[in-house]
Amino acid sequence: MIGWPRPKRDEEARPVDEHEEFRELLRGLRVRESGALPALDPAAAPDEPLPLFRRWLREAAEAGVPGPHTMMLATADAEGRPSVRTVMLHDADEQGWHFGTHRTSRKGRELAVRPYAALGFHWTEQGRQVRIGGRVTAAGPEESAADLRGRSPAALTAALAGGGRQSEVLGSYEELVRAFAAARVRVEREPDATAPSWTLYVLAADEVEFYQEEERRRHVRLRYRRAGGSEGGGWRRELLWP
Repeated sequence: MIGWPRPKRDEEARPVDEHEEFRELLRGLRVRESGALPALDPAAAPDEPLPLFRRWLREAAEAGVPGPHTMMLATADAEGRPSVRTVMLHDADEQGWHFGTHRTSRKGRELAVRPYAALGFHWTEQGRQVRIGGRVTAAGPEESAADLRGRSPAALTAALAGGGRQSEVLGSYEELVRAFAAARVRVEREPDATAPSWTLYVLAADEVEFYQEEERRRHVRLRYRRAGGSEGGGWRRELLWP
């Protein structure tokens, strides 16, 4: 007599390879939707990187790219161990690329020991990246305070709530909630309040690289380098193999 198929026991079932499933997930992911990409003509690029950077950021904003001013900031400690995090660009001018943080934070402490950093922008929808490296200097108290006052009330609240304790161990989440509540009250009472540890930093680039994806993977990498590596020297342009 033919009976029903015997169900497999648990030990006979093929075990799930979670690592393989994860790798398959990675292989199937796509960075962006298909479509036309903007082009980068190296011959038409400006003599200096700042105008091209400003144009790319503006085009990313106009195209609706979320948070086009967010960037990765990489620093290193006294032993050369790197760390990276996401911060916001506050300005980009002839002095350099500006960002702010507490000088008592991990990145602030690392910059005090090794005043060099790297920045990274990635605008996925347009297939564009920008890498920037150079020496970092800290602005004075007045300029740093003006930078903080120019930010949103929410950003000021966060800066005051931290009170220079950014990157320190937090005892409990409730402690953070209380600190923010107190800071919010202070911001309403003192909209021009400042956090003494808040510092504006400026990265004076000696190298800036623009990366433009191309549909056939003939990507364009255009690098600007200071002549002789000097911050006051002129710029030299060169193409790199992708």
